[in-house]
Amino acid sequence: MLPLSSPQPLPPGPLLVRSFLSSVQAGFPSPADDHHIERIDLMSQLIKHPQATFMLRVSGESMRDAGILDGSVVLVDKAIQPESGHTVIAVVDGEFTCKTLHILPGGMRLKAANPDYPDIVPKDGQTVEIWGVVVASIVQHTA
Repeated sequence: MLPLSSPQPLPPGPLLVRSFLSSVQAGFPSPADDHHIERIDLMSQLIKHPQATFMLRVSGESMRDAGILDGSVVLVDKAIQPESGHTVIAVVDGEFTCKTLHILPGGMRLKAANPDYPDIVPKDGQTVEIWGVVVASIVQHTA
C-alpha cells in the first residue's frame, strides 16, 4: 500500500506565476519572449472544483512510471466521476493508495505504474472506495 499524507484543503486565493506564451523544447525561452510575459493563476488552470480539491503528499515508488514520484504532491478532485484509466486515490481497507483505475466486467483493478508493485484486485469482503481523481502531480526537483 502506498502511504499518503493526510488530505489537506487548498489555501484560498490565487497562486500567480509568470507565463511565457511560447512552448519550450526542454531548453530556455527565447529572449524575445520577455515581451510576452503575463501572469496566470496556476490554481485556476489546475483546479476546477476548489471545494472538492485536496492535496496529498505521496510516499513510495508504485506510481513512478506515471511521473508520480516519492514525495510528489498530488491534487485530488473528489467531484470528478472516476473512469477507467484515471489515476485515483483509493481507500483500501481503510488505507489510502494511489493507483490507475481499470474498470473491468464484474469488477475493478487498481494498477501500479511500476512493475515491481502488484495490482490490487479487490477480494470478497474487502472494502475499496475511490476517494478522488488525481488531476495534477507536482514533483519538486532540487538543483
